[in-house]
Amino acid sequence: MWNNLPFDLLADIFSFLSPDSLARAMSACRHWHTCAKAYTWNTAPSGTRRRRHPPWFVAFPTRNRALTCYAYNPVTDNWHVLTLDFVPGTVRPIASIGGLVLFRPTNTTALQLAICNPFTRQSRPLPVLNITRTNPAVGVLELGPTQHVPFPCFRVYVAGGMSEAPRGGASYEPTLEMYDSRRDAWQLVGPMPVEFAVRLTVWTPNESVFSNGVLYWMTSARAYSLMGFEIGTNVWMELSVPMADRLEFAALVPRNGQLTLVGGTCGGDACIWELGDGEIWGLIDKVPAELGMRFLGVKGSWGSTKCVGIDGAVCLYRDFGSGMVVWREVVDKGRWEWFWVEGCCSMRGKQVQNFPIKGVLLHPNLSPLCILNI
Repeated sequence: MWNNLPFDLLADIFSFLSPDSLARAMSACRHWHTCAKAYTWNTAPSGTRRRRHPPWFVAFPTRNRALTCYAYNPVTDNWHVLTLDFVPGTVRPIASIGGLVLFRPTNTTALQLAICNPFTRQSRPLPVLNITRTNPAVGVLELGPTQHVPFPCFRVYVAGGMSEAPRGGASYEPTLEMYDSRRDAWQLVGPMPVEFAVRLTVWTPNESVFSNGVLYWMTSARAYSLMGFEIGTNVWMELSVPMADRLEFAALVPRNGQLTLVGGTCGGDACIWELGDGEIWGLIDKVPAELGMRFLGVKGSWGSTKCVGIDGAVCLYRDFGSGMVVWREVVDKGRWEWFWVEGCCSMRGKQVQNFPIKGVLLHPNLSPLCILNI
């Protein structure tokens, strides 16, 4: 009976499966395998699909190692090794876009961008930027699939950076350009204040969050603050950060469409704030004391903490062998809860050496996407 189900009904059933269960279903028979491979992004609403299962944490080594990354499955509490021999050399992830990873190769100083699906082993570079830049800020706006385009559409914004000066040498590049996946092309959006270009170049990691029409980056110049670009008006702005001069780390994450800030204070707690009306920050939660002490260990400092988040989950981490603190939406209970995830010290009975990582959260997609075959 199951072998004779029509594709649309079978695909709807598959939409309820977690990625690891879907992978097992694909190996059951040829009919299921064909259906699962054809299972596209618009089979089920992306928000519904993502809320059914927690996202996976994918760790990329930040130093020259074998072309591999490591994926943590929160459903089975297991780590998996994914080979990256299909990408051009070592890479550094920038953001997740649906089930894809936006990354940059590390073998060049000028910014080059590419996207890949580490689970289907697909990858392709984005077109070359209009202006060659070194170390600009990169922001991502996910548009989601549409009726006519089943794969995830997105925009990438590149701001500031260093470019070649007219008389030689290098200078700050006070412009912003944008890539639109629907046109597969870059376009120059316009100029930006030189002061913002400097701060986004020198003091800004690539993590960005889009909320209520504004793309935000965190900067750490002197005290933490936010740089914002309102996409509809091309207006730049600066926002203050709560406890800015006392934070040992600070990161932006999305949560229910709102701009959310995660930060840890010297000798204190890690707190979570949400930006409300009138640009006022409100404290909404703290890392539980027991988990905070377990995470910090003998160091007692939040200074080396890294943070990554997507809608539905936030993860605090350090390196591959250290434990992680996860704040995740539990849909069945209608609330967010805190979890502890052990670091990876061994895989399949073999000891794994600890190393620094850069992590992303994503919902694995096992369907080959035509956007990666352009």
